[in-house]
Amino acid sequence: MGQVKIYGLKEHLNPIKRQLSDAIHACVVDALQFPQDKRAHRFFPLAREDFFYPVGRSDAYTIIEISMMTGRTVEARKRLIRLLFDQVQASVGIAPHDLEICITESLPHNWGFRGMHGDEIKLDYKINV
Repeated sequence: MGQVKIYGLKEHLNPIKRQLSDAIHACVVDALQFPQDKRAHRFFPLAREDFFYPVGRSDAYTIIEISMMTGRTVEARKRLIRLLFDQVQASVGIAPHDLEICITESLPHNWGFRGMHGDEIKLDYKINV
């Protein structure tokens, strides 16, 4: 199970939502072996007065937060981050300098979906990759 939140300036983020979502999803499918039909992305386009970011970043500055169940190897998580830097730049032109990525993991029993706890559900994909 995975959830993705994407934050950025609304002027920059709104026009590229679909392409950015496609790029992120392709990276998750590749690095974490997610099924093609498992996409849970939420966009948070922010007004300039609601988004403070570090000096030296451009208006393209974007934050990607990925929440997922524990179980992926360090190598799989690092591969995901590397793919995101590369694919996001290639797909929508956000330079790695303007992209921040954070993966947060929690135990399966802390997840709830389809009316069950995450540790009780039989998933149709692997978590331990």
